[in-house]
Amino acid sequence: MADLLDERFFANPHAYYRHWREEGPVRQVHFGDGVARWLILGYEECRAALADPRLSKDIDGLEVAIARKYDGDWEGPRTHDGLRHMLNADPPTHTRLRKAVSQAFTARRVEALRPVIERAANDLLDAMAEHDEVDLLRAFAVPLPVTVICHLLDVDIEDHGTFREWTKALVGTLEPDADRAKAHDEMVAFLRKMLRRKRAEPGEDMLSALVNDADARLDEGELIGMALLLLVAGHETTVNLIGNGALALLRDRPRLDRLAADPTLIPGAVEEFLRYDGPVNMATLRFTREPITFGDTVIPAGELVLVALAAGNRDPLHFTDAYGFDPTADRAAHLGFGYGIHYCVGAPLARLEGRIAFTALLHRFPNIELAVDDSWLRWYSNPVIHGLKKLPVRLG
Repeated sequence: MADLLDERFFANPHAYYRHWREEGPVRQVHFGDGVARWLILGYEECRAALADPRLSKDIDGLEVAIARKYDGDWEGPRTHDGLRHMLNADPPTHTRLRKAVSQAFTARRVEALRPVIERAANDLLDAMAEHDEVDLLRAFAVPLPVTVICHLLDVDIEDHGTFREWTKALVGTLEPDADRAKAHDEMVAFLRKMLRRKRAEPGEDMLSALVNDADARLDEGELIGMALLLLVAGHETTVNLIGNGALALLRDRPRLDRLAADPTLIPGAVEEFLRYDGPVNMATLRFTREPITFGDTVIPAGELVLVALAAGNRDPLHFTDAYGFDPTADRAAHLGFGYGIHYCVGAPLARLEGRIAFTALLHRFPNIELAVDDSWLRWYSNPVIHGLKKLPVRLG
């Protein structure tokens, strides 16, 4: 049984997946606690698992399944507290919640955000131009999606930095001693205050729309849960889409030069970034409501299951040259945004942010290069989010 708390795994999960997949598309893993989770590795098996209603994400059932695995001794992360969102619900609750928020991510509404994203990107690049060397994450990849998601929720500009720190704590991308419970409580209190204001003085933002959507019938716990999900998922994933994609390009000068010379290739390159080294390593936890078979493996009822999107995205049975990086290849069928009913509702916005970010970055700094060698790079120890702690670059 493999242990997923090894620092080498977080730095390069693909090497582990490649070896494990040779033994089959399903295996058992644990996080140093002796409690087994089933890990799905093959592309077809990942798609099947993500679309199978027998694999549940209902938070109440999941917490029961976890408690049973720990013989009732589990004091795990605060995943519930009455807060429910799309990622911890099954239909029909999931259907109602997703319908409420999906209206904000229509093609028309996302395209209307283009000026906001372009202005934010250019302002950040202007500030970067005052330096010869910067941390690309801190200077660009982090503040860009913060600005966008806070614009969507109408968060005041002076609160953007605080939201970033809360988000980092909640997804475990701070140092191990970070006070996640404190960050959770502070963010919930802040959002409760925002909800009161939006009820009294609704605006044109997404939070106002959710608060005043009579058809969705969202209670306060659902409203706060949805806002938390949008802030965390809408921010951390885009940060690491930009960071991981930039690293792949910085390691491959000819391809970087080609994209800088021909920005029409960038939309396809963003899809390859999502496939080759995407921001989400594994989908969030599920449990089996009944026995399920993948390949030759039967997973019993009541088991915990992880779907390794990063493994499916490099499955050589599905992708030609699966371990090669080619931003000009057709990789549209990747699992970077998941699959099935939990497919990322914010995918159109993430794609737009990625396209604008790389177009602007490579136009402004076509000679950008890594300022450190690979041995210096460090990755967050998080099984779900796959991202760098820092990415020092010289701007040229």
